Amino acid sequence: MKGELLRHAMPAQPPEDRINNFKEVALGFTPELALAEAERCLNCKNPLCMKGCPVGVHIPRFITAVREGRMDDAAKTVLSDNNLPAVCGRVCPQENQCEKLCIRREKLGGSVAIGALERYVADYAAAHNIKPEAKPAGGAKVAVVGSGPASLSCAADLAKAGVKVTMYEALHKAGGVLVYGIPEFRLPKDIVAREVENLKGMGVTVLTDMVVGKTVMLDELLAGYDAVFVGSGAGLPSFLHIEGENLSGVSSANEFLTRVNLMKAYEKDAVTPVQRAFRPVAGAGDTGFIFYPGGKVEYESYAPLMQQLAQRGVFCVLVEMPFELAILEKSAAGVYPADYPDIANWAIGGHDMGGRMAASYAAKNAES
Repeated sequence: MKGELLRHAMPAQPPEDRINNFKEVALGFTPELALAEAERCLNCKNPLCMKGCPVGVHIPRFITAVREGRMDDAAKTVLSDNNLPAVCGRVCPQENQCEKLCIRREKLGGSVAIGALERYVADYAAAHNIKPEAKPAGGAKVAVVGSGPASLSCAADLAKAGVKVTMYEALHKAGGVLVYGIPEFRLPKDIVAREVENLKGMGVTVLTDMVVGKTVMLDELLAGYDAVFVGSGAGLPSFLHIEGENLSGVSSANEFLTRVNLMKAYEKDAVTPVQRAFRPVAGAGDTGFIFYPGGKVEYESYAPLMQQLAQRGVFCVLVEMPFELAILEKSAAGVYPADYPDIANWAIGGHDMGGRMAASYAAKNAES
């Protein structure tokens, strides 16, 4: 494998295994694969990959350390720039960021697998108890509202600077969208819990079941702290405003993901209900359909994930948008309950002012 031109694929659960569990699909690089992939890095004098990294990780430096066997140095380099490398290495869209700008991408066997290497280094750091260092807390105090990725990163940066941080989370578990919005098979929740524990080890106080505006008022926080960071996230769902979306059995993505991810509705004896069916609108059960509101280029950039979905029996309808849900007597195959909502109509859609696919435009296009 040493010195190979082509990008190395990350080992993963076989399809026949992963369709029967919710465990992480990607298994991570072995030391041998990590070394082989690190040797593909050209260590460019002008590393374009760094320009694509939102947090400015010094990518060539940590990859060089991996290549030279200096794993402690690689871990310290990553942790100095990124407070959540184990998370980012798993769920960040590297294919549209750092890896998109890699000089090897087009003609030299594909981009260096930067995300997979970051994950490998982050997992090494966790296994060897290498953690970010924080200065002793001084007199400054900051309240952080929410505990999603923005709040976790903010709290970590403040703790590193010696600021006393108290985090207020409305739910019973800290992690925000990392806990309720991303499935276990993409981001195991013990990874998120580990990051939260690291924060606590840096002196951050994490309070759960604290709804700012109800349990504690914002004015109280402003009066009791030197500053307040509000990272409340995007917890409210965005509805399509189409016919039939209020039918029983139709769920917003937020509700469905929260029940499945935070409340573990995928387990047999789960206490939170999720209506199961053979053909829901978007991806669950034996067969599902996703209506992807984007173009071919965007779709292809997520090709590995789409392949995993297809192996689970979930199919993607490209650039098409449902604009009516209705109770149909039966499906074409007649295999799901007659009283379960199905897509009655869909069409290629236009876009709203924010660039998202708009169902109302889809309806007009269908009529014209």
